[in-house]
Amino acid sequence: MKAIVQNRYGSPHALELKEVAKPAVNDDGVLVEVHAISVNAGDYFSVTGVPWMIRFSIGFPRPRDYVPGWDIAGYVESVGRNVTRVKPGDVVFGTCEHAFAEYITTSENSLATKPANLTFEQAAAVPTAALTALQGIRDKGKVRPGQRVLVNGASGGVGSFAIQIARTLGAEVTGVCSSRNVEMVRALGADNVVDYTNEDFTRSGDRYDLILDNVANKSFSAYRRALAKGGVVLPNSGHGGMSYVMKAALLSIFMRSVGRPFMTRPSHEDFVTLKEMLETGKLKPVIDRTYTFPEIPEAIDYVGTNRARGKVVITMK
Repeated sequence: MKAIVQNRYGSPHALELKEVAKPAVNDDGVLVEVHAISVNAGDYFSVTGVPWMIRFSIGFPRPRDYVPGWDIAGYVESVGRNVTRVKPGDVVFGTCEHAFAEYITTSENSLATKPANLTFEQAAAVPTAALTALQGIRDKGKVRPGQRVLVNGASGGVGSFAIQIARTLGAEVTGVCSSRNVEMVRALGADNVVDYTNEDFTRSGDRYDLILDNVANKSFSAYRRALAKGGVVLPNSGHGGMSYVMKAALLSIFMRSVGRPFMTRPSHEDFVTLKEMLETGKLKPVIDRTYTFPEIPEAIDYVGTNRARGKVVITMK
């Protein structure tokens, strides 16, 4: 099979399209024929090797035939003998390791049946970004009806889902984005939109019960000015660099207003929740651009500009 392979850190254009062995399925595994993939900010970090600590999980001092990627949609080709939730022929979406390939293996806990009203490309845009938004807003943020939520970086992958999920939970939602994305964020359901090129939300006098930070472009002392009594700023650990994550983790020990950075955990139950929200129209993916499989380096390069509106998707078929 073909896969996108990484053998050094640096430009995404150093990635290679190579022939590699098709992965084997263990007793607990699921083999999926991939029809669409999405690109995450973490893919850009993996390829560039920045922040440098990521290299210890990708390959140190350099990667060796490492296949990046996390999000897929496709057909189940085969399953291990212990797998009960999916079967060959099922159409699924979810997360995995080494997604930039024609076939991947993952666990059944990391998959769910593809929403019937979504294309493969739309379904592939959902997993990591929507799961991060759901677990951040609902589980870590514990958002309740009537609370005020601000999403910093509202037009990106996680932000575009967070706006919709917070609204579904009954919150009053404010999205922060650039001028070019104001109308898009408003269309996603934001009650209020702040154009950061014209206004600093930390000095507006408005107060929020939860700030989901996907950008890390403000100091934590600035964020505290915008928090209501008992409010919390929740850092998305997928953004902002290692120094930001470590600072947030340290501050969370001493300051109740700073939530501990969280890592998204694959969950079949949460994927089913997202599937139901997608099929009932409470949630929809936003796709900025679609690339072909050999164009993955260009897609990762574009994600690295931080200009993508919603998600960037790879179509395989």
